[in-house]
Amino acid sequence: MAREQSQSQRLTGTIGAEEVSAYLRAHPDFLAHNAELVEHLTPPMIEHGQGVVDFQYFLVERLRGEVDRLRGQQRELIATTRANINCQARVHAAALFLLDAQSFEHLIQTVTTDLAVLLDLDIACLIVESNGQVPSRVHNSGVRVVDPGSVDRWLGRKDAILRCNIIGDSEIFGGGAGLVRSEALIRLRVSGATPQGLLAFGSRDGEMFHHGQGTELVSFLARIVERCIRTWLELPA
Repeated sequence: MAREQSQSQRLTGTIGAEEVSAYLRAHPDFLAHNAELVEHLTPPMIEHGQGVVDFQYFLVERLRGEVDRLRGQQRELIATTRANINCQARVHAAALFLLDAQSFEHLIQTVTTDLAVLLDLDIACLIVESNGQVPSRVHNSGVRVVDPGSVDRWLGRKDAILRCNIIGDSEIFGGGAGLVRSEALIRLRVSGATPQGLLAFGSRDGEMFHHGQGTELVSFLARIVERCIRTWLELPA
């Protein structure tokens, strides 16, 4: 009887339950790769007894897990978007403060004092390498002068580095190094006529800066600082 039914199905081009069962046994991951078919299936009623699989419970739990996963991703995406928007707004405000400086000394004060407040950080530092020709007004402005080659030692070949869960370097942050648990270090190239420098941000929050973040915003702020210093000191590009 089963043979006659199978022959009849082949003649009519239809697939019977035996063929479907055999295919699914041979391809146990079929539903995993075709999850959209689950909603079209009619699961068995809940039964009791040893060895009975509650397919309905399996489907419900699977869908519930998927919904929880999607909700978690949604919450994470919303939180990340809000944080990015907030960070972008802070950087834009800081850029305007830099452009509004009324003198070179006012600019340096904005970098070393106001930026930390505007960016919700604990410390911001401006560092320049010495080449024996650093203007005396720079020494008197609170800018930290370091030995030649220091910036390359800190950054290597990179122009910006973000580090988390660290202990601040006193060579960079001076007396405020004890507060620093994460940092952003950005190379400054003010002019071809001056030594390179460093814009350093530090936070007591160990996760404020980390390697998974983008450096576009802090790099943008560093470019603003470069241009402002170049303008006030009347330096060539």
